[in-house]
Amino acid sequence: MSAAKNVLNTNLEMCCSSPMTGYYRDGFCHTGGQDFGMHVVCAQLTAEFLQFTKSQGNDLSTPVPQFNFPGLRPGDRWCLCAARWQEALEAGVAPPVVLAATHIRALEVCNLADLQQHALTPS
Repeated sequence: MSAAKNVLNTNLEMCCSSPMTGYYRDGFCHTGGQDFGMHVVCAQLTAEFLQFTKSQGNDLSTPVPQFNFPGLRPGDRWCLCAARWQEALEAGVAPPVVLAATHIRALEVCNLADLQQHALTPS
C-alpha cells in the first residue's frame, strides 16, 4: 500500500499527537470508508472557528471524557471535516491549515488556492 498523499501531492505528514487527532486517532488526517465526514483538513484552531462550529452544532471546546475527548482550545491542531472548513471559509472564519498534513481528498471539497491562502506559515 502506498503512503497517503497531502494536497501538495507529497507524503501526508502528522497533524497533531497532543491532542491526538484524526478520524483514526493516529495523529494523521487519514480517511477511509467509515469516515463519512472526511476529517482531512489539518487546521490550527482559532477562537472564532471554535465558536462558529459550536453554533453549527459541533462543540469541539467541551471535553467529552467518555469518548476520551479533551476539548479543544485555540492553537490546538485538529483534523477537520473538509465541508466544515469550507463552511467556515464562506463564513469568513476559516482557521489556518497545515498543507503538508492535509489529506489530498480535501481537494474533493475545498479549492487548493483557498487552502494555500489560509496556509499556516512555517515559523
